[in-house]
Amino acid sequence: VQLQAYGGGLVQPGGSLRLSCAASGSISGFNSMGWYRQAAGKQRELVATKTTFGDPDYADSAKGRFTISRDNAKNTVYLQMNSLKPEDTAVYYCRGVFYGNEYWGQGTLVTVSS
Repeated sequence: VQLQAYGGGLVQPGGSLRLSCAASGSISGFNSMGWYRQAAGKQRELVATKTTFGDPDYADSAKGRFTISRDNAKNTVYLQMNSLKPEDTAVYYCRGVFYGNEYWGQGTLVTVSS
Protein backbone atom coordinates (compact mmCIF):
# COMPACT_ATOMS: atom_id res chain seq x y z
CA VAL A 1 0.00 0.00 0.00
CA GLN A 2 1.25 3.46 -0.88
CA LEU A 3 0.15 6.61 0.89
CA GLN A 4 -0.16 9.93 -0.91
CA ALA A 5 -0.47 13.07 1.18
CA TYR A 6 -1.71 16.28 -0.35
CA GLY A 7 -3.51 19.49 0.49
CA GLY A 8 -0.64 21.56 1.85
CA GLY A 9 0.06 25.10 0.82
CA LEU A 10 0.50 28.65 1.97
CA VAL A 11 -2.04 29.98 4.43
CA GLN A 12 -2.24 33.06 6.60
CA PRO A 13 -2.18 32.83 10.38
CA GLY A 14 -5.63 32.01 11.66
CA GLY A 15 -6.54 30.22 8.45
CA SER A 16 -7.49 26.63 7.77
CA LEU A 17 -6.33 23.76 5.63
CA ARG A 18 -7.45 20.21 5.17
CA LEU A 19 -4.83 17.62 4.43
CA SER A 20 -5.71 14.33 2.81
CA CYS A 21 -3.85 11.05 2.77
CA ALA A 22 -5.05 8.71 0.07
CA ALA A 23 -4.04 5.06 0.15
CA SER A 24 -3.57 2.95 -2.96
CA GLY A 25 -5.32 0.09 -1.19
CA SER A 26 -7.68 -0.56 1.64
CA ILE A 27 -6.94 1.04 4.99
CA SER A 28 -9.71 -0.76 6.81
CA GLY A 29 -7.21 -3.24 8.18
CA PHE A 30 -4.76 -0.64 9.35
CA ASN A 31 -4.52 -0.59 13.12
CA SER A 32 -3.63 3.08 13.18
CA MET A 33 -3.48 6.01 10.79
CA GLY A 34 -1.87 9.27 11.72
CA TRP A 35 -0.25 12.53 10.83
CA TYR A 36 3.23 13.66 11.76
CA ARG A 37 5.14 16.78 10.90
CA GLN A 38 8.71 17.92 10.63
CA ALA A 39 9.71 21.54 10.78
CA ALA A 40 13.03 22.72 9.39
CA GLY A 41 15.85 21.75 11.72
CA LYS A 42 13.59 19.76 14.02
CA GLN A 43 12.71 16.15 14.54
CA ARG A 44 9.56 14.62 13.18
CA GLU A 45 6.76 14.76 15.71
CA LEU A 46 3.33 13.31 16.17
CA VAL A 47 0.38 15.52 15.32
CA ALA A 48 -2.58 13.16 15.54
CA THR A 49 -3.39 9.48 15.30
CA LYS A 50 -6.57 7.50 15.00
CA THR A 51 -6.90 3.78 15.61
CA THR A 52 -9.63 1.75 14.00
CA PHE A 53 -12.06 1.92 16.88
CA GLY A 54 -10.44 4.18 19.44
CA ASP A 55 -10.60 7.87 20.11
CA PRO A 56 -8.14 10.11 18.33
CA ASP A 57 -4.96 11.15 20.05
CA TYR A 58 -3.51 14.63 19.55
CA ALA A 59 -0.31 16.40 20.35
CA ASP A 60 -0.87 19.18 22.87
CA SER A 61 -0.10 21.71 20.15
CA ALA A 62 -2.92 20.32 18.01
CA LYS A 63 -5.64 19.88 20.59
CA GLY A 64 -8.66 22.06 19.98
CA ARG A 65 -7.45 23.15 16.55
CA PHE A 66 -6.86 20.00 14.50
CA THR A 67 -9.19 17.11 13.79
CA ILE A 68 -8.17 13.75 12.36
CA SER A 69 -10.67 11.54 10.63
CA ARG A 70 -10.53 8.43 8.50
CA ASP A 71 -12.89 7.30 5.78
CA ASN A 72 -12.30 3.61 5.23
CA ALA A 73 -14.70 3.57 2.28
CA LYS A 74 -12.53 6.13 0.48
CA ASN A 75 -9.25 4.77 1.85
CA THR A 76 -8.42 8.27 2.98
CA VAL A 77 -7.37 9.95 6.18
CA TYR A 78 -7.89 13.65 6.74
CA LEU A 79 -6.42 16.29 8.98
CA GLN A 80 -8.54 19.39 9.35
CA MET A 81 -6.38 22.21 10.64
CA ASN A 82 -7.95 25.39 11.96
CA SER A 83 -6.55 28.49 13.62
CA LEU A 84 -3.19 27.84 12.06
CA LYS A 85 -0.12 29.46 13.54
CA PRO A 86 3.30 30.18 12.06
CA GLU A 87 4.73 27.45 14.28
CA ASP A 88 2.56 24.92 12.43
CA THR A 89 4.78 25.42 9.40
CA ALA A 90 6.25 22.03 8.53
CA VAL A 91 6.17 19.13 6.14
CA TYR A 92 3.24 16.94 7.13
CA TYR A 93 3.42 13.19 6.67
CA CYS A 94 0.78 10.55 6.97
CA ARG A 95 1.60 7.21 8.49
CA GLY A 96 -0.23 3.94 8.59
CA VAL A 97 0.48 0.93 10.77
CA PHE A 98 -0.60 -2.50 9.64
CA TYR A 99 0.16 -5.16 12.21
CA GLY A 100 3.48 -3.63 13.11
CA ASN A 101 4.48 -2.58 9.60
CA GLU A 102 4.81 1.14 8.96
CA TYR A 103 3.82 2.93 5.80
CA TRP A 104 4.67 6.57 5.21
CA GLY A 105 3.44 9.07 2.66
CA GLN A 106 5.82 11.45 0.94
CA GLY A 107 4.83 14.60 2.84
CA THR A 108 3.08 17.80 1.99
CA LEU A 109 4.38 21.25 2.92
CA VAL A 110 2.27 23.57 5.04
CA THR A 111 3.46 27.15 5.35
CA VAL A 112 1.69 29.52 7.70
CA SER A 113 2.77 33.06 7.01
CA SER A 114 1.37 36.50 6.38
